[in-house]
Amino acid sequence: MWESVIGLEIHVQLNTKSKIFSPASTDFGAPQNTQACAIDLGMPGVLPVLNEEAVIMAVKFGIAVGSDILDNSIFARKNYFYPDLPKGYQISQYEIPIVSGGCMEIITNGKSKTINLTRAHLEEDAGKSIHDLYPNESAIDLNRAGTPLIEIVSEPEMANAEEAVQYLKNIHSL
Repeated sequence: MWESVIGLEIHVQLNTKSKIFSPASTDFGAPQNTQACAIDLGMPGVLPVLNEEAVIMAVKFGIAVGSDILDNSIFARKNYFYPDLPKGYQISQYEIPIVSGGCMEIITNGKSKTINLTRAHLEEDAGKSIHDLYPNESAIDLNRAGTPLIEIVSEPEMANAEEAVQYLKNIHSL
């Protein structure tokens, strides 16, 4: 007999006024490609500056789930070749994330269970490919490129869909 073992990696978009490494706006619903600046596009000579508001939100999340908040963390470039990632890389944390460990309590069918977290780290979102705007062509909207995310990684400790749904609801409630 097989046993389900579920671990989740989820991306939570942070509600900041500007992007994680640039001053460009994160307002939703703006016309396509009106909220991307030279930093988001990876133009030569531009340098990213970390959004303090995103760091504060990540630390607050870590405190809420009982994590270790690391004094130092490292960002690195993860190379990807996607049309909606014009830089060719994503700035993300992996080796030393801002948040390490922690847990989330869930209750399903009247039983309490602790789901441990491996990590939560900051990273930037990619742009958006649009496939229904033109026949036989795709378009790119870079408004979302550089939007701050927290990637939350759980240990594989959930045993069924009900536990996974409750875990996600609890994360969402934060």
